[in-house]
Amino acid sequence: MTITIVVAALALVAGVIGHWVLRGRLEAGETPSLTVRDFILPLQTLTVFVLAFVLVTASTSNGKADQAARDEAGVVDHLYEVAEYAPGAQRQRLQADTVCYARAVRAHEWAAMAHGHGASDPSVWTTDLRVALKQMQDSATFGMLVSADRNRSEARQTRIAESTPAIPGAVYWLMLAALAFLVVTLGLCLPRKNTALVTVGLVILTALLTSVLLVIRDVERPFSGVIKIPPTAMTAVETDITDDYTNAYGKDRLPCASDGTRLRPTT
Repeated sequence: MTITIVVAALALVAGVIGHWVLRGRLEAGETPSLTVRDFILPLQTLTVFVLAFVLVTASTSNGKADQAARDEAGVVDHLYEVAEYAPGAQRQRLQADTVCYARAVRAHEWAAMAHGHGASDPSVWTTDLRVALKQMQDSATFGMLVSADRNRSEARQTRIAESTPAIPGAVYWLMLAALAFLVVTLGLCLPRKNTALVTVGLVILTALLTSVLLVIRDVERPFSGVIKIPPTAMTAVETDITDDYTNAYGKDRLPCASDGTRLRPTT
């Protein structure tokens, strides 16, 4: 970074000094001087390029967050189904932990991710699940359950990691500064005639570029804002496995409330 700044600064100094040294020759040769209009095209190109690049980066992060949420929901559903083959002593406990984990993710962690971090509530049930797994290490389904739990953990960590802004704050402020400078420069170049029509065009261009910047700001935060990822997949899985658990063990047998809060110890 230091080298880049130094090279750019030296180039600017060399250009300005060279202009003053060769000023007489340039004027004698009638070499045209730069005007404000000469800066508009490269500035427009730079602004659009940066906006496009950052929008792609933010969209990619948003897509990863959505995919991680879907993958986690699928793994939770698989974990519940594999627990069906666990020994009777641990089967109900594992399935109860899975249902309560899904509830805690949907009710607590989704809200926490709007602020860029996870929640501790789902970890209560993953801890209890691992306690149950330790009691069945000799079971034939132990390996499958451990593998499913590992996949769930990896998907959860990816989901939480992608909840943080994908674009550093410095880059966003740089884009905003470039946009402001471009609009000011275009405003300085408005013609004296037909000003109204060109001004309307400038207003529309400003609105479009501002909208793109706001979309970037929103998309880079996958779990907050207007364009946010809802817990649709996890909610669907939660409803499905809750019905399965109720049909298998009866109503009011889950050790958690509808938001995943523990009501009593699992057995």
